[in-house]
Amino acid sequence: MPALFPRYETLQQTFGTPYSLGGRPKSNPPNASSGATPYQARLELYPAYSIVDDTKNKAKKLSAEATKEFEAASQKAQASAGKIELYSAKYYAACTVGGLMACGLTHTAVTPLDLVKTRRQVDSKLYSGNFMAWRHIFRTEGVRGIFTGWGPTFFGYSAQGAFKYGWYEYFKKTYSDLAGPENAYKYKTVLYLSASASAEFLADIALCPFEAIKVRMQATIPSQYKGTLDGLSQITGKEGVAGLYKGLYPLWGRQIPYTMMKFASFETIVEMIYDRLPGTKNDYSKAAQTGVSFVGGYLAGILCAIVSHPADVMVSKLNANRKAGEAFGAVTSRIYKEIGFAGLWNGLPVRIVMIGTLTGLQWMIYDYFKIFMGLPTTGGGGPAAEKK
Repeated sequence: MPALFPRYETLQQTFGTPYSLGGRPKSNPPNASSGATPYQARLELYPAYSIVDDTKNKAKKLSAEATKEFEAASQKAQASAGKIELYSAKYYAACTVGGLMACGLTHTAVTPLDLVKTRRQVDSKLYSGNFMAWRHIFRTEGVRGIFTGWGPTFFGYSAQGAFKYGWYEYFKKTYSDLAGPENAYKYKTVLYLSASASAEFLADIALCPFEAIKVRMQATIPSQYKGTLDGLSQITGKEGVAGLYKGLYPLWGRQIPYTMMKFASFETIVEMIYDRLPGTKNDYSKAAQTGVSFVGGYLAGILCAIVSHPADVMVSKLNANRKAGEAFGAVTSRIYKEIGFAGLWNGLPVRIVMIGTLTGLQWMIYDYFKIFMGLPTTGGGGPAAEKK
């Protein structure tokens, strides 16, 4: 590795006199071959600058190669799938796969955040802070303990994402056609809210069994289940299939407002961003469009976290503490008496970070997959604009 500062010999050759001590010219005056003056800056004098510049050039080269590989894989996938017409069965199938990837991967990646959030919601006195919690879990349970619940998280949110994004695209188009072009644009926010609520209603039916397993795994120390299949087996064996769905109502109460905010605010924020940028959405590269998707998703995620947090606390408490045969209204009332209004907001800061990051990455992954399949990115001018 080159030194940070130039050697003495280099400095002497560059800034020293062209004459020796005896007054005779040196045989090789500095820069004689290049014609540069003794005081002209040269890259070999600044090795640190050279390293940075070299790194930038390598990064550009790698980026160009990655883009080339992405385009080649994209063309191969599109050729294999055939032409995908907007709002065709193939289109909704592609959106379903994109949603599966977006939600399954991101939720699984933030399992450590979700684990601490869930445990603090169930028992606010368990840990004094998030970093203290991770240190304690790592010391007592190891790395595997930090990722407790990753299995049901992956399967549950993959299924939920597939249903949510696929059905959202379907309901958005269906409700738009029912309303007509003029009303669809005029009442586009209502359209986004209705489509996302309908999609999430169905998505939560797929998510609920896995959410029940995840919460019970994370809320008990040590975890009462060895994994997803063990959790399914034990719950159905003791409580029947109904045991997997006892948290469905509060899950709807958490997820439907969350998803309505997630989709409607994302669409609105993205449209506002493009309205304030020069030109139109189509003037920007696909990479730039996915950047807008991430920013819009992150901001939407912050709003989602705030709107849905009280219901999220109740879901955690209910799955962990509901007694056999206890009615939904009775358990909700009992939990609220125990924690009070302030208790409904336990773990909000960490959930804002988690959901903001999740939502931003989900929209970016989802739109990257749509680009990969030759489809337009989401948002940027209402339902009619996406037909272009």
